[in-house]
Amino acid sequence: MARLYSNENFPLPVVEELRRFGHDVLTIQETGRANQALADEAVLDFAWSEQRMVLTLNRRHFVRLHENRPDHSGVIVCTYDPDFAALARRIHLAIEASSTAAGQLLRINRLPR
Repeated sequence: MARLYSNENFPLPVVEELRRFGHDVLTIQETGRANQALADEAVLDFAWSEQRMVLTLNRRHFVRLHENRPDHSGVIVCTYDPDFAALARRIHLAIEASSTAAGQLLRINRLPR
């Protein structure tokens, strides 16, 4: 299973569901770095130092970071979906389908209703 690092804005219920799937998810709150207005680069650097993929809803900034700095442990950008279980399932399936995490950008979009 994947080692993940959730950004500050990422929904905790999705994190909990990903843990039920067996993923090792560390939250920014658990690291004591919440509410510090950390730059996205610092989030990416910490994830890289811990060999974790970043989980975020901050699509625009992290896609740009991925394009400018492809030397990372992976980035998963998601569209907000209030169906947290469905979002977690889509993330889980995308991780399983990916051959490697390093340097990868996974885009997880909300399904049309």
